[in-house]
Amino acid sequence: MSAKIRKLVVEVEETRLEMGQAITPPKRKALAMAVIENPYAGRYSENLDELIAIGEELGALLGERCVKALGIAPGEAQSYGKAAIVGEGGELEHAAAILHPKLGAPLRNAVEKGAALVPSSKKRGGLGTAIDVPLGHKDAAFVRSHFDAMEARVGDAPRAHEIVVAVVVTDSGRPLPRIGGLQVGEIKGEDGLR
Repeated sequence: MSAKIRKLVVEVEETRLEMGQAITPPKRKALAMAVIENPYAGRYSENLDELIAIGEELGALLGERCVKALGIAPGEAQSYGKAAIVGEGGELEHAAAILHPKLGAPLRNAVEKGAALVPSSKKRGGLGTAIDVPLGHKDAAFVRSHFDAMEARVGDAPRAHEIVVAVVVTDSGRPLPRIGGLQVGEIKGEDGLR
C-alpha cells in the first residue's frame, strides 16, 4: 500500500550566529514531514503491515527531500533523526510501525551509509502538536557534537485519522561544540558507535 499523503512540508533552519560568535559555515538542519492517512485509525489490528510498508516509502521520500533541501550530496549528510505524531484515532504502536521496522534502511540510502541507529520519538496529539525530532551522527553514536533535536509541527495536523511523520537531516553538528568526546574526524563508522 502506498501512503495517502495529504501534505508535505520541508523546512531548513540555518544558524549563523550563536552567543555572539559567527558560525562559519552556518549549521543547517532540514526537516521533511508528511501528513498521511492512518489506515488503522479507529480500529485495533494485530497486523500493522500497511504502516510498516508506508514507513519504508517515507524513509526514502523524506530523507531525499531533506538532502535536496540542504543542497548537499547524500554523503555530506552528518546526522539524522525521525519522529511521528499519531492523531487521536490511532495508537502509539502505529507510529512505531512506521518508524522502526523499515523506515531506517531507505533513510540510510538517502544519506549514504548511516551505520548508527536513527534516533526517534513518538507521541499522540491533535492539531498543531509539536514533537522534538532527536538527532545523532549517522555513522557514530558516540559523537557528542551531534546530539541535538529539531522541533516538528504542522498547524493543521494530525487530524484524528492522520499521522505526521518527520525526518531531519543535518550537514553538521551543533554550533560551538566543546564538551569533548569522539570527533567527526575520528569516526571509523564500522559498528555504529565509533
